Amino acid sequence: MKRKWMIPLLLTLLLFSGCQSADSAAKKQNAAAGTAKQYSADSSADSNTGGAAGQSNADGNADDATGQNSADGNTDDAAGQSNTDGNADDAAAAPDPDSLPNALAWWWFKRNEDHAIPEVQQEIDLTRYDAWYAKTDVQSGEKPVFLTFDCGYENGYTPGILDVLKKHKAPAAFFVCKHFIEDQPELVKRMKKEGHVVGNHTANHICMPENDERTIREEIAGNADYMKEATGYEMDPFFRPPKGEYSERTLQITKNMGYTTIFWSLAYPDYDVNNQPGADYVIERFDKYIHPGAIPLIHNISESNAQALDTVLTNLEKEGYSFLSLYELTQDSPSGKKTD
Repeated sequence: MKRKWMIPLLLTLLLFSGCQSADSAAKKQNAAAGTAKQYSADSSADSNTGGAAGQSNADGNADDATGQNSADGNTDDAAGQSNTDGNADDAAAAPDPDSLPNALAWWWFKRNEDHAIPEVQQEIDLTRYDAWYAKTDVQSGEKPVFLTFDCGYENGYTPGILDVLKKHKAPAAFFVCKHFIEDQPELVKRMKKEGHVVGNHTANHICMPENDERTIREEIAGNADYMKEATGYEMDPFFRPPKGEYSERTLQITKNMGYTTIFWSLAYPDYDVNNQPGADYVIERFDKYIHPGAIPLIHNISESNAQALDTVLTNLEKEGYSFLSLYELTQDSPSGKKTD
């Protein structure tokens, strides 16, 4: 009798234990799913932080160079124009910058006296990142020059530089930091009114590879935002890395933001205001090392540059050189029109 009574009891206990195990497993599965969902939401919130404006981009895309949110799910261009065609192919194809090498590189080139494009670094394929140091596909008989000026601050010479450029009908590009815009908004307006490119040199002249992507975006977007606010003009989509410091990672970041990176093929020590080389030295450098397709790096704070520029441009014109905008380097249509 005892055995007959115990059998149903054992069966009941086994069934009860099985139900508890199944219930426990289901609870664990639901809890795990909830944790994964929460982790995904937290990760999205972190990765969707915007640019210089510090605003969250709810659609999960990085903000553009002006720090504006893109409601259509596309990255806006460097001039702050919204990309409304819904085409995300380019963004999807772009590699993650964090997957690329971040070894600090300094731009360099090796001069020659043959008036030929100089030898430059070969470690990084610049064409992958829309980065230029000269126009390398110049046709026979063409002699374009793309004048560029770096403007960290004003030292009293930029108005005269603009006068000389106007005299020679020579378009140029001015790469500005935020301090320059804050201090000289009327000069920036004049640059735009007279047909020059005003490009991005970061807000605070930072070392690009030493900073994370968020900081880099804030530096670039904040600079562009401030120019729009202070002058009414959009910043042109050209970027010059401060001090020529870059990496594959930072080149990809600026490309993703819609910028073309501009290095140089002609430069000389003109940046030390207390140790200027003299006007004759500047003239000699251009005469000796200019080449078709050149992108000279010129600092606006240099007294020597200010004194030499008229002669430099006159000599180049005599040699058959023409002065072109960076938009003609990349064959893009100009943007950066003033907003009414």
